[in-house]
Amino acid sequence: MKTVREDLLHFIWKYKKLQLSHLLTSNAEPVEIVDVGLHNHLAGPDFFNAKIRINNQLWAGNVEIHIQSSDWYVHQHEKDANYDNVILHVVWQDDAAVFRNDGSEIPTVALKNYVSSSLLDAYKKLFKARTNQFINCESEIRHVNEFIVSNWFERLYFERLENKSNEIEALLSQSNNDWEAVFFKTLLKNFGLKINKDSFTSLSEALDFSVVRKLNDSIFKLESVFYGMTHLLEENGQVDTYFLELKKEYDYLKNKFSLEAMGVIKPSFFKLRPPNFPTIRLSQLANLYGKEKSLFNKIIEAKSLEEFYSLFNVTASDYWSTHFTFGKISKKNSKPISKKFVDLLIINTILPIKFHHAQKTGNAIDEELIAIISDLKSEENSIITNFRKSGIKANNAKDSQALLQLYTSYCSKNKCLQCSVGGALLNVND
Repeated sequence: MKTVREDLLHFIWKYKKLQLSHLLTSNAEPVEIVDVGLHNHLAGPDFFNAKIRINNQLWAGNVEIHIQSSDWYVHQHEKDANYDNVILHVVWQDDAAVFRNDGSEIPTVALKNYVSSSLLDAYKKLFKARTNQFINCESEIRHVNEFIVSNWFERLYFERLENKSNEIEALLSQSNNDWEAVFFKTLLKNFGLKINKDSFTSLSEALDFSVVRKLNDSIFKLESVFYGMTHLLEENGQVDTYFLELKKEYDYLKNKFSLEAMGVIKPSFFKLRPPNFPTIRLSQLANLYGKEKSLFNKIIEAKSLEEFYSLFNVTASDYWSTHFTFGKISKKNSKPISKKFVDLLIINTILPIKFHHAQKTGNAIDEELIAIISDLKSEENSIITNFRKSGIKANNAKDSQALLQLYTSYCSKNKCLQCSVGGALLNVND
C-alpha cells in the first residue's frame, strides 16, 4: 500500500532525512551517500550527478525515486535510454527487482527501513485533512523561526518577479524587443484592475503602440482612440458636445490608422467605485502619455517612490472633473491618479519590468527593488487577512507579495515539502 507521496521521498533524499549509518541495498550491500545529486524537476531521472559508494565502489550517475520498485516498469523506464545511467533506485517499498537495458540489476534502497517515525508523524500532521482550513500548516506556521520566514519571504518575492518576467519576455518577443510598447501593454492591463483587466488587455493587443507614439502630442486624440476602441463612444442616448467631438475624432483616426476594435472587450462599470470607472482610468492614461514622451526610460532611471509619484502626477481631463460617465454631470471634483493606485502600479508593473530589464542588461538592482517594495504598505485581500489570522503578518508590500506567491504556488498546490516553512516544520536545515 502506498502510505506516502513521492514528494516526501524526494524530500527525504534531498535533505538526507534518513538513517545514514548501516544503510544497505535490498541485496544487503553497504551504501554511503557521498552526494545526493542535483534535484531535477523536469523530465528524466529525479536527481542528476549523484555520487554513491556501494559495496566500497564509488559510482557517479543519476538516482530515480519511486513509491514502489515496480513503478519503474509502470513508467516504462526500462525502455527509456535516459534512465540507463541510474546508479541507485530509491523507493519506499521494494517489491520488484529492476534491471537496466544491458541486463544488469540496479541497486535499490528501501527508505521505509531507514526513516524515523517522528518524521512520518510530522508529515502526517502537516497533511492531515482538516475542515474549514486555510492552509495545511495553519496552526503551526506562527511557530516557525522568524529568520527562516524572513529569508523565505525575500526568495518568494523574487520568485514572483521571475514569474512576471516570463510574461514580460513573451511580450518582448511579440513586439521585437520594444520595451516602451511592452511597458504600455502591462501598464494598460493594470490600469484596468481586476474587473477590467481583460478589457484593457484586449485594447493593448488591438492597438499598436506606434499609434500611441504618433498621437502623444494630443491628449484629446489619445482619449478618442482609447474610448473609441473600447466601444465607449457608441450611441447610448446620453451624449454631449465632448462626446460628439471625441466620436468625430475617433472616426477620423480609425480610418487614418486602420484601427480595428472588433476583438476589444467593452469595459465594465459594475461593482466599481466611480474613481475606478474605465472612463476615468483611460483619461488618466491618456494624460500620462501626453505628459511623458519617454515614460519607460524615465521609469528605468527612477530609483525612489518620490520619483514614481512625480511621474504619475497626472489628472483626468477637465471634462471628467464634473463627470464620471459621458453626458451625466456630477459634483465638481478633479480626478488625479491617487498614490494608492500608483503603489499598485509600482508593485504590479513598474518593479517587475525594472527587474526584467536589469536582468537583460546585466545590472544588479535587487537591493534597490527591495528598498522600494519594502517602503510600500502591505496589500489587503482575503489571502493576506487569512495569513494574519494564522499569525503571519505582512509588514509591507514585499511581505504581501511574498504571501501571495506562497499561497498560489505552494499552499494551494500542497507543495509543502518545497516550502521553507514546511521544511522547518519537518526539522530541515537547508
